[in-house]
Amino acid sequence: MLTLTFAQTKRRCMSAPAAPEPLCPERLRRLLEAPSCSSAPSRNLPVILCIGTDRMIGDCLGPFVGTMLEKAAGQRLSIYGSLADTVHALNLSDVYAQIKKKHPGRTVIAVDASFGMQEHIGSVFIRPGSLQPGAGVRKNLPPLGDITITGIVGTSSCQPYLDLQTVRLSTIFAMADKICRCILDVCL
Repeated sequence: MLTLTFAQTKRRCMSAPAAPEPLCPERLRRLLEAPSCSSAPSRNLPVILCIGTDRMIGDCLGPFVGTMLEKAAGQRLSIYGSLADTVHALNLSDVYAQIKKKHPGRTVIAVDASFGMQEHIGSVFIRPGSLQPGAGVRKNLPPLGDITITGIVGTSSCQPYLDLQTVRLSTIFAMADKICRCILDVCL
């Protein structure tokens, strides 16, 4: 679905979200233990919402993460979005409503691709708060999730869909692997 980085989001809204930090297990663990995410009993694992489409290399980070997590964790984690069953602009609201109904009070970790600065391509960031999906491709979709994980796939330009077609699959795969390993390390 493609989100915007912190600097790009800050320009779009009055109250900017918390600054993102590089993803690591300690940061994810700290956010999951934060009071804002602890409304559910600690025995409940977070729900993982992997956003994107398999029809565009630059936007398949979320589905790649979902597929990798499904293979590694099986039924032990609640995962929405994979290469076989993508969560994208057309079904996002329905899937999120389903998550909230089926998993009330659970923390939702939203994973998506993002545009950012050239020197950050291939980097993965985490921050507390909701994700604004589709902002990188000028879509107006509702914010969702409690914790946001984004991987920088490219830089924003006046032709975001063209930019998404030229992202290297190896970059997507490396970021997906890092996200998957971090989530598994903290949650299982």
